[in-house]
Amino acid sequence: MSTVADVLAGADAAPVDLTGRSGTRALRDGLARVLMWTAFAVAVVPLVWILWTVAAEGGRLLIHSTWWTNSQVGVTARRVGGGATHAIQGTLLQAGVTALISVPIGVLTAVYLVEYGRGRVARLVSFMVGILTGVPSIVAGLFIYAVFMTTFGMQRAAIFVCLALTLLMIPTIVRSTEEMLKLVPNDLREASYALGVPKWKTISAVVLPTAFSGIVTGILLGLARIMGETAPLLILGPYTKAITANLFGGNMATLPTMINQDRDQAVTMPAYDRVWAAALTLILLILVLNLLGRVIGPRSKV
Repeated sequence: MSTVADVLAGADAAPVDLTGRSGTRALRDGLARVLMWTAFAVAVVPLVWILWTVAAEGGRLLIHSTWWTNSQVGVTARRVGGGATHAIQGTLLQAGVTALISVPIGVLTAVYLVEYGRGRVARLVSFMVGILTGVPSIVAGLFIYAVFMTTFGMQRAAIFVCLALTLLMIPTIVRSTEEMLKLVPNDLREASYALGVPKWKTISAVVLPTAFSGIVTGILLGLARIMGETAPLLILGPYTKAITANLFGGNMATLPTMINQDRDQAVTMPAYDRVWAAALTLILLILVLNLLGRVIGPRSKV
């Protein structure tokens, strides 16, 4: 009968090579690396090309201070000059009001679905959020138009643009916040409950701060989506070359509608330059928002 010492001695005499890989496994690993790098190049090269084109075509106007301080009042398609202050102000104002409406609704809906939601009501809410996620922007604009303009006879205004954009922003916030809340370890919740902390306070003081950076990322994704939308603006908020901050009356300019307005006149070089400059300005605004999110997000601690 062999002893334990004999078994151990035999094991030492013929060690198993756990670090070696077969040729087939190495081939598969190399193939997977090549495929991943190829997919990365396919995704990045067009993105870099688009950004380079927009920067090269639109950068000429952005270096002038008048682009950031003047509007397009009195500027024709063939006239050089003017700026995008009216469009930048309108874009930021509409995005801010939309976020003011969408963020509380979206975050609270996600908290309900993750922390409280059970049964038919939760399934219905989740189903409706899924439907809103796939709704085209023009459908949201037409819905608001049908409700307020056709049914109630109201005049088109920027506030109705914000309502249409809210329908597009809420599902993005709900889905991203929902996923971030699910990533919070249950151990944190259970530890808080064990200390006698109520559930609502556990959510507000433990769960939400833990997922804060991810929630901010979801909000920024929603903002990035609505700031580039054009269809609801064309239907509900006509373009104007003047600077205006009245959401409840009159027209209001935004960068997407400025691009659309000058696009039809882009056969002339001044209008052509303004189209590219407005597109680059919109990209820079979204970039700044994302950088702010990167700075603000990690500052939240439990």
